[in-house]
Amino acid sequence: MSVFDHPEFASHEQVAFCHDEETGLKAIIAVHNTHLGPGLGGCRMWNYANSHEALTDVLRLSKGMTYKAAMAGLEQGGGKAVIIGDPRNHKTADMMAAMGRFVDTFKGKYITAEDSGISVSDILTMGQHTEHVGGTFSKYSFDGSPADGNPAPATAYGVFVGLQAAVRHRFGSDLSGKTVAIKGVGHVGLRLAEHLYKAGARLFVADIFPEGLDRAVNEYGATAVSVDEIDALDVDVFAPCALGNAINADNISNINAKVIAGAANNQLASDEMGKILAQKGILYAPDYVINAGGIIDIFHQRTESNAENLKAHLERIGETLSRIFDQAAETGQATAQVADEMAESRFQKS
Repeated sequence: MSVFDHPEFASHEQVAFCHDEETGLKAIIAVHNTHLGPGLGGCRMWNYANSHEALTDVLRLSKGMTYKAAMAGLEQGGGKAVIIGDPRNHKTADMMAAMGRFVDTFKGKYITAEDSGISVSDILTMGQHTEHVGGTFSKYSFDGSPADGNPAPATAYGVFVGLQAAVRHRFGSDLSGKTVAIKGVGHVGLRLAEHLYKAGARLFVADIFPEGLDRAVNEYGATAVSVDEIDALDVDVFAPCALGNAINADNISNINAKVIAGAANNQLASDEMGKILAQKGILYAPDYVINAGGIIDIFHQRTESNAENLKAHLERIGETLSRIFDQAAETGQATAQVADEMAESRFQKS
């Protein structure tokens, strides 16, 4: 199948397949839209089943970054990169260096950063071979904590602010006593758990890896459940914080939460899922709106700004979601559709 015939191809400006035989690197870089500025988006390393699965992911993710930047009010476009392989077993410094060289061939049209399976140190290695990287340093953090360039804390805080806005809209209350099921307690999900715990929420958590799971249970009083059970828990909020397609044809009828608000990208397997959620009375916080904290952080670190401006920008995520929720309620549209229309009007999708 040609890239142009792929169901997730959405007038992407550039898609490049990158292979370095010496290091074993197999990667795809996709730039979706640069009308507002260069395409910024993280580099993900995942053990994809095949190249078709990787292509589907990078096309969807890069498009999502365009919408994310537009809704966050940033002068940048959307791009993404994926590396095929197990980050725990296949990743090497030489592979990251090769990836940096491929990023450099885009000559600034694509700027890479951290994502699942890729660390700050990996991006620093790439940065030895290209200047077009983000999330490698921080002049400050939004909350005064030590800053190392990792945008995960800002992403988690933005999701927390957005989740608060969703709970206020749906229940007319704060998070005290609310039950939240977090699927995926990695760099972002675990930090979200901490914010929710401090706000008085009761937590249920699931993950395929034990590290974050154990911390959430021991430090935040969470109840651990299996990844097969967590989607259907009878909770107030379901927070997908792992990979995409969290809401799909197989599980949507089993979801009992009244709100879906999490950090994962591409949570809806299709546009139809957003409409079904609306029909079921489930309030969905569009993923690229609520999880924009990371690119907001990177934007502020790369420009003349400060911690106060960064925090204020992150907290506007809640205000943006409230506008989406209100408009959806007024028009009868799904929240995902409202967000798409808002974003497209900003980056002037043709």
